[in-house]
Amino acid sequence: MSAGEPHSPADTVRFLLDGELVSASDLAPTLTVLEYLRDIAHRTGTKEGCAEGDCGACTVVLGELAADGARVGYRAVNSCIRLLPTIDGQELITVESLQERDGSLHPVQQSMVDNHASQCGFCTPGFVMSLFALYLQSPSPSREQVLEAISGNLCRCTGYRPIIDAGLLMGGYPTPGKWSREAAASSVRLQALQALRRPRAMRFPGFQAPRSCDELAAALEADPAAVLLAGGTDIGLWVTQQLRDLPSIIYIGEVAELKCIRSDAAGIVIGAAVPLTEGWGAIVAAYPQLAELAQRFGSPPVRNSGTLCGNIANGSPIGDAMPVLIALGAEIELRRGTHTRHLPLERFYLGYQRKDLASGEFIVAVTVPAAKVGQRLASYKLSKRFDQDISALCAAFVVDHQGDRIGAVRIAFGGLAAVPARARATEAALSGRPWSEDSFEIAAAALAQDFQPLTDLRASSAYRLQAAGNLLRRFYLEHGGSSVPLRTAQIAAAPT
Repeated sequence: MSAGEPHSPADTVRFLLDGELVSASDLAPTLTVLEYLRDIAHRTGTKEGCAEGDCGACTVVLGELAADGARVGYRAVNSCIRLLPTIDGQELITVESLQERDGSLHPVQQSMVDNHASQCGFCTPGFVMSLFALYLQSPSPSREQVLEAISGNLCRCTGYRPIIDAGLLMGGYPTPGKWSREAAASSVRLQALQALRRPRAMRFPGFQAPRSCDELAAALEADPAAVLLAGGTDIGLWVTQQLRDLPSIIYIGEVAELKCIRSDAAGIVIGAAVPLTEGWGAIVAAYPQLAELAQRFGSPPVRNSGTLCGNIANGSPIGDAMPVLIALGAEIELRRGTHTRHLPLERFYLGYQRKDLASGEFIVAVTVPAAKVGQRLASYKLSKRFDQDISALCAAFVVDHQGDRIGAVRIAFGGLAAVPARARATEAALSGRPWSEDSFEIAAAALAQDFQPLTDLRASSAYRLQAAGNLLRRFYLEHGGSSVPLRTAQIAAAPT
């Protein structure tokens, strides 16, 4: 696997590692970055803990050239579920990359040592790389920024206080010679990444990465059984956990049109290849009320790889993005060949893992409507842990308040049915009524007409239904409701 092997650029994955060009050919399309590092590059600092993007032991940092070619963005990702072909044209940075030429440690590493932030050390490289990504972004991070940066990393023995201290103090060390913020943005690095840009699509057996929507549509129409890959945070688990043999893969991450966010008269249009980090960023800018939901939507490494439209396409009944997007009236753009159509998101889900998606059809973008005057919005997630946990229940409420009465109402839940769905009987019970506790009590009772929740390891059906009603009451209290405490019988404990 070197630059000198007799392969055309189109069937070779090319990336930078420690400033050197790596050309990887004759590889399986489902080879993960972690497998490449440990088994081929023999970089064993990067660890495998869970192989599903939950523990962070495999964290690495990727540097990607911005669309304008003028800067490099660095992000932490989970290498265990990131397929190697998807880092074509990028720079891969591992814990070994940080060591100085004279053998001294990078400030992030030295801060970990000085603050006694490691015991067994298995998780330490992942923490170092998560903090390294933060180091490049912020010279003096706050405690909240450090907590957010390492929210996808688990430690079983050290305890988090010394690791947090290391993150807070890492900016106080002398500027490193090898991986300073200045070196990360150097013209040499820019030129090296610019040289890796492809003029045409990458193709090799079992994998292709179209460069335009037209190429993507033609490729999927020609091979409708292919797996459409975006961030891989779901599909990666098919490989690492389910050990599935995948059909051919069509990767959408190189389609420029799908990597854009724009605003128009309809609202915010988020392309299918936009990572969750940017997608949620655009939504939160328009709807600041959703900041906590966005923060709890996976860890930073998951959000840096996964895409909002990928979450929509996956269609999990407990996907946290869908309830609020349905409540806001989001619409998706679908394409098959040269034909496009638009569909309200709430009509996309036909049943458990069944979607209104024809063979050879794909999601181009999702449009999130602009905020309206007088609109009250909230989305709540219930789970056993604050960070990095699957919802037992996710609720979204969008209510127009007209004077002392309730106008239009849209309420959606995830976790109460086989698909994310609107609570239409509950909406009808609220619409047109006075803004009062009695109105919301009547609406909470109507939830039983909308859903017959399931029981699983996360929560019982009774808990889910009671908690759904309590989230509706919470919405009322947080948006100008009575300050009188709810009756004790109405308050459900968090799932344990």
